[in-house]
Amino acid sequence: MGINHFIIALISLTCLFSFSASTNAPLPISDASSPTSSKLHDIIEVMFESPSPFAFDGTTLESIDDVLSILPGSVDPALQKICGNTDHPVECIKATMPFLDEKTPIEPLSVLKAGIEAMDNQTKYALAEVTKLSMDPTTLKNVVPILQKCIDIYNNILNSDQKSLEAISNRNLVQLSIELGANVENVLGCDNAFKQAKLESPIKKMDAMLAKIVSNTLTIGVDMVHF
Repeated sequence: MGINHFIIALISLTCLFSFSASTNAPLPISDASSPTSSKLHDIIEVMFESPSPFAFDGTTLESIDDVLSILPGSVDPALQKICGNTDHPVECIKATMPFLDEKTPIEPLSVLKAGIEAMDNQTKYALAEVTKLSMDPTTLKNVVPILQKCIDIYNNILNSDQKSLEAISNRNLVQLSIELGANVENVLGCDNAFKQAKLESPIKKMDAMLAKIVSNTLTIGVDMVHF
């Protein structure tokens, strides 16, 4: 990948390893200091000053996998492989790690369940934010109906999440694909509503992260899970 994309991915990974220290912290992920994130910042600084491939501590870094391999407490190789086959591998790792128990075998089904939990968590966070905004007296009147639509959309996602988990329990791959696919359409609804009104969404970043989680769960559920 190009230098800019690689650096952006590394910055995302900085957030990932800060977040993974506390599995109870809600998404979206915030920046926090840790030995691992400090090491990543050092790598990023070197990358800004060097052409690709990058040398750090005597190690040549050409990919995200190379970076992960030199980090303390590195990501499980099985999780790297599964997430590496999604459209958003960094976000996949970042979202699912907090929901994967140390005793849980890392396989597509367990990662999918973790992804659905992450999606549920992110959706609840977004739902709380839009509900708060919709009740705020300072919120513009023309924005409130859009926020109400977003509330409906997030509730639809939460409903599909539960149906997805039920489909997994019932080993119903067709129903699972339907529910995961429905969320791909649902997750675009809120941002599209703001775009149609020619307004800037106050929850654009949350929606963007949620959309990546949704995309990843669909890929894992459809392409990797087999009952």
